[in-house]
Amino acid sequence: MSLYNPSRDQARQFIFDAWAKFKQNLLLTDLEKIAIEVIQMHPEYHAVLNAPERYMNQQYFPEMGETNPFLHLSLHLSVIEQISINQPIGITKIYDTLRKKHDDKHMAQHHLLECLAETIWQAQRNNAPLDSAHYLSLLSQRIGPA
Repeated sequence: MSLYNPSRDQARQFIFDAWAKFKQNLLLTDLEKIAIEVIQMHPEYHAVLNAPERYMNQQYFPEMGETNPFLHLSLHLSVIEQISINQPIGITKIYDTLRKKHDDKHMAQHHLLECLAETIWQAQRNNAPLDSAHYLSLLSQRIGPA
């Protein structure tokens, strides 16, 4: 599995495996521990994660109002990593500001992942690389006036 660019199935398998190991009280890697923390913030996804044989290949259609739980959890993991390494530069400060503003780390992460999702969508639509300046601009708008 490519650590930096896993396939859809690899990303889903990682999430299923981490959840199964957690439920069996097995030793978790550091990344699995972070994934479990995110999964625990989303009890609405537990039924999906309890049925890998049913949901491994499930298609999700946003235009029909469906949320892809795997994409959502993966975006959480992405923003947690971005915060931990402050990439793009300034994101950790923005996250801290949002966390203090809302007094809720989960809500603050959601602000980041919504902006990240929009930035990814824009890059895919334009067949261009991710625009970190655009991403940071979207995030700054979430902070609002000082």
